[in-house]
Amino acid sequence: MFCTSQSHSLTVSYLINNLGFTPQSALNASKRHRFKTPHKADLIIAFFKTHGFSHSQIASIVAKLPKILSANPERILPKFQFLASKGASTDDIVLLATRNPRFLHSSLKNNIIPTYGMMNTFFESDQKTLRCIASFPALFMEPRLPKNVKLLADAGVSNSAIRHLYRTRVSVLFSSDLRKPVDEVKELGFDPSSVKFAIALLAKKTIRKSLWDAKVDILKSWGWSKETTSQAFRRNPLCMLSSKDKINEVMKLWVNQLGWDPLSLAKIPWLFGYNLERRIIPRAFVLQYLLSRGLRNKNDDLSTPFYVSEELFFNKFVECFTKERSQLRKIYYEKKGCS
Repeated sequence: MFCTSQSHSLTVSYLINNLGFTPQSALNASKRHRFKTPHKADLIIAFFKTHGFSHSQIASIVAKLPKILSANPERILPKFQFLASKGASTDDIVLLATRNPRFLHSSLKNNIIPTYGMMNTFFESDQKTLRCIASFPALFMEPRLPKNVKLLADAGVSNSAIRHLYRTRVSVLFSSDLRKPVDEVKELGFDPSSVKFAIALLAKKTIRKSLWDAKVDILKSWGWSKETTSQAFRRNPLCMLSSKDKINEVMKLWVNQLGWDPLSLAKIPWLFGYNLERRIIPRAFVLQYLLSRGLRNKNDDLSTPFYVSEELFFNKFVECFTKERSQLRKIYYEKKGCS
């Protein structure tokens, strides 16, 4: 009991005096790890300093992973050397270790090297692989990753689609049950070799069923059938990642304020992803004005005015109408909220 109390007191005082912990944070850390002598702690702190870590970065690592103070520097060094051999800079390694210290306890042979090799297959360069790892340090610690990547590859999912998941929502690759959404996306007719398959999988996996059904109900209230919703999702799966409120607000604008057919939105579902105030509203009211003056045919393509750049939109739908230019500019900037 005395030894336990003594080691607890030593750990707390060490964290306060050597790493600048507050008494409370030192107490919290000591509940997760404590030591009887400061020898190993001194070695690991000296090791980090030698390899470019600042005092605050070392303190941050210890706060997240107190047991690192008893780690053997000789077991950590090869991990740094491996990353350096792939082109990682000292700053890259420091950032990775600081953001997710669990990496320091990950097995070089069983986790780091095979995970890096698997990722490099998809990114095809050390620079791109290291950039992804810097963004998601947990990649080295997730045991489900290799299994899920193999599942996707076996299902015919292309390298580019898997790479898209790595870059945008790597948590999908950490899923405990990925087969079901993969099968659902396949049944919807998405081609596994396309990046669109990855986007659809992301939507299916990240949106809980109750929320998905709520979004479908909103679209139904505006006249979309279940099949219309499926068709829109197949055209652009990102549409279902928009919030319920965003979907409803776009529909209100489109139908109630502009008087346009809600079904026409099913042909351009990517519109739900654009900023309502800064892009959709000002451009929509410019188009409405042009239609009301007979300067644009009601059967003309509705998608182009929304996806082109602002400069191109102005050239094609504002500046080219000499007589109406002043009024079109006024509509655009007022709707955009510009003075």
